[in-house]
Amino acid sequence: MNTRAPLALDGSQGEGGGQILRTSLALSMLTGRPFEIHSIRAKRSKPGLMRQHLVCVQAAAQISGAQVEGAELGSQDLKFTPGRVRAGDYRFAISSAGSCTLVLQTVLPPLLFAQQPSRIELCGGTHNPMAPPYHFLERSYLPLLRRLGADVTLELRRHGFYPAGGGEVYATVHPVVGALRPYRLAERGELRGAYAESLVAGVPRAVAQRQLEVLGRSLGWSGPQLRTPGMRQNEGPGNVLMATLEYEHVTEVFTQFGERGVPAEQVAQRLVTEVRAFQASAAAVGPHLADQLALLIALAGGGAFTTSEITQHTRTNLLVVQQFLPVRFETKALEGGWWVEVNGRAATVESE
Repeated sequence: MNTRAPLALDGSQGEGGGQILRTSLALSMLTGRPFEIHSIRAKRSKPGLMRQHLVCVQAAAQISGAQVEGAELGSQDLKFTPGRVRAGDYRFAISSAGSCTLVLQTVLPPLLFAQQPSRIELCGGTHNPMAPPYHFLERSYLPLLRRLGADVTLELRRHGFYPAGGGEVYATVHPVVGALRPYRLAERGELRGAYAESLVAGVPRAVAQRQLEVLGRSLGWSGPQLRTPGMRQNEGPGNVLMATLEYEHVTEVFTQFGERGVPAEQVAQRLVTEVRAFQASAAAVGPHLADQLALLIALAGGGAFTTSEITQHTRTNLLVVQQFLPVRFETKALEGGWWVEVNGRAATVESE
């Protein structure tokens, strides 16, 4: 039985969203530290546990044998007392377009330190707003995770677009040998490739062509840089526009989502603005990857990177990480970006 005093957390701190809960679940399982959280997602229009957040709690409880109080839809208060992390074969399903990638990122850190490999089947949303899409994890997140010494593979078997969901992702997580390696990423390096993809399912292909035409004209991309991958139409409706920038040391993926009543040209212009903002900076990573990378180097106990922007979302995540792990983040403004550094001890986990 876990007799450690629970850590008291305020779910309304900082940006006050679901990331506070997900990071707390992941690090609670990894460290064995119980926690109590109140005012969950207090700054959202619909506060409390939504379906995808509830699945994150249930998934965490399943892999760690945790004792949980308050795990129900709409709950703003939760008590989580983890047991030992267990490797195994798991299936986690969200009966909506709730993000299955966020569920994966909740259970991934502790499973990296389990004694045996784990296989995870996730069902739900693979491409939806307010969550990292599958291709971001595949192209941006996993390569950096592997450089720290982790071995994780992903497979997308079915797209799940907002609002229908129904996507399928399979992950295999091999345990880290020893500890994650500290890692420094100060520069992105030379640009080696850049391309855009318009993923449309159950939506006229003319929409994809209009989006790509605007993006190509604005960024100077053409020919094979503008792609419309074949999609199964029964996976839709869905309209996702992505730009991938492959640099020597990092790959960044930027995404915008088509919406009913929003012209295709406007969706494309939003993505152009996001890409240009990153290109104008000399930093290694953009704001979304910075949020993910900060947790990874904290698990390694050391490392640093430059980012074009530190969002309120990232700052909040740094505060939560420091409450669970023996690390300290330091941030410093640079010309056209920020320097983020962490110092401390590498994470380990007690597991079966």
